[in-house]
Amino acid sequence: MSSETIERPVESAPARWVRCAGCGAVLYARRISRELGVCPECGHHHRLTADERIRGLLDEGSVVELDHDPADGDPLGFTDTVAYPARRAAARAKTGLREAVVCVRGRVEGRPVVLAVMDFRFLGGSLSGAVGELITRAGEEALRRREPFVIVSASGGARMQEGPLSLMQMAKTSELIGRLDAAGVLVVSIVTDPTFGGVAASYATLADVIIAEPGARLGFAGPRVIEQTIRRPLPAGFQTAEFLLSRGLIDAVHPRAELRARLASLLAVTAAAGESTVDGLTDTLPGTARRGSDGGRELGAGVRAVEADGVVRDPGALPEVDPWIAVRGARDIARPTAADYLGRICSEFVELRGDRLGKDCPAVLGGIGLFDGAPVMVIGIRKGHTAAELGAADFGMASPAGYRKAARLMRLAAKLDIPVITLIDTPGAAPGLEAEENGQAYAISDSIRLMAGLPVPTVAVITGEGGSGGALALATADRVLMFAGAVYSVISAEGCAAILFGDASLAPDAARALRVDARQLLELGIVDGVIPEPDGGTQSDHDAAARALRAALTGALRELRALDKETLTRRRHTCFRSFAAD
Repeated sequence: MSSETIERPVESAPARWVRCAGCGAVLYARRISRELGVCPECGHHHRLTADERIRGLLDEGSVVELDHDPADGDPLGFTDTVAYPARRAAARAKTGLREAVVCVRGRVEGRPVVLAVMDFRFLGGSLSGAVGELITRAGEEALRRREPFVIVSASGGARMQEGPLSLMQMAKTSELIGRLDAAGVLVVSIVTDPTFGGVAASYATLADVIIAEPGARLGFAGPRVIEQTIRRPLPAGFQTAEFLLSRGLIDAVHPRAELRARLASLLAVTAAAGESTVDGLTDTLPGTARRGSDGGRELGAGVRAVEADGVVRDPGALPEVDPWIAVRGARDIARPTAADYLGRICSEFVELRGDRLGKDCPAVLGGIGLFDGAPVMVIGIRKGHTAAELGAADFGMASPAGYRKAARLMRLAAKLDIPVITLIDTPGAAPGLEAEENGQAYAISDSIRLMAGLPVPTVAVITGEGGSGGALALATADRVLMFAGAVYSVISAEGCAAILFGDASLAPDAARALRVDARQLLELGIVDGVIPEPDGGTQSDHDAAARALRAALTGALRELRALDKETLTRRRHTCFRSFAAD
């Protein structure tokens, strides 16, 4: 742990007592060591050395240091109060490190990773030519092995003593992340305090998943520079992990004691992508006579129709219902929504948050889960069952940030080659001044376009309300299913009645005219199948509803996983191309 955060004497006389940099408490050194450098009094996370980080994250006995030894450089012949080579030599003598990053291979609960860990003690963890080279070589090792690449950052930024050559390391490492993206290799960033400048503006924020320790600061410009520029004090908590999480810039904040377990869960759900196999792919489930008049979704002649998934595909098998009664039932506050289903259909789930542009929409819940032992990206609408929960989730109305978060997760699913499941229950996209100022229409259209072209299987399920383009943004899928008590419409019945009938009280008539219920939507070819509900609707038995949903998803994914990427996208195109008003 750094002498900047915990007081300790020289190495020849190990400290028995240390002072917490957070609260000032004097603590027994062995106690704070047992707590992984976290103050037991105030929770302040003190800095760790690279070696301490590696021991805390990787399985004992699994660590293999990567044999990389880049050449030293002094491209500018730089001298401030001390010549750069002398300053670097002093850092080596003090820390015992070759450079400000240590790169190793190892395992996290048995899962292989390549790990690059920065050490702030070495010239403030600054990004030099050697550091950039070491990180790039470690990333190339991950690329060669097709193993996840995990970066633990702690840096003040680019190393000034190397001038523009240090700046070029930002480009080199960013290009590396692009190559890992193209190859489908997971990249995880663990942000520790502090992470600023060129490191923050390159590999630390380009990862697929960004996790931070409590209180860790991340930003391009440091707080002193910002305050000097704007000439006013910064808000409390500015640039901290918690601040960043609330603004959709990172995925999670986890205490140090939980980091290893959280990383293990993430590696488990993503590693399963390359390990899982789907049995019985030849016994594909039916896909005939569905959306589109040209049969673009047919599986071909001779495919055996297996109804084990319990999905109804014959409109005549569904009872006729009053569409207005269906609308009111679909809005029942007790109906399960995405958060209720996730714990019942996924054995593991790692939530991912934020649009990476400054916001995190509470109405959109998404992340990677294990479904029948295989990874899936699940994106759903969060609603809630009480007035407080509904308000916190913006009543299930996604903002532009929500659709951009969904788009980010869809792109990650495409990179990792895993299916996308969407669970939809929304009255529509969020209206209002802020939504329009932030490009609601653009966010929805981009999500529709992206989903229509995804090279992975996609299954959308309307679990309650399917409101307008806000629902379609998550429903441009290979298979669109809906629960029997759900509805799907171009506009709310009240909105249609007010606009076209001139009287919002005529909503029941509008609902009938719009044909929003499951039976009529199946007859129109808008959905591929209908999932029956337990007696009393899904609101009466969440467990039974989840079992029905699981069976339907299992069937759809078994079928779709058997198709290659070109066939998936071609059939999706043919389906949506075929819709007409005849």
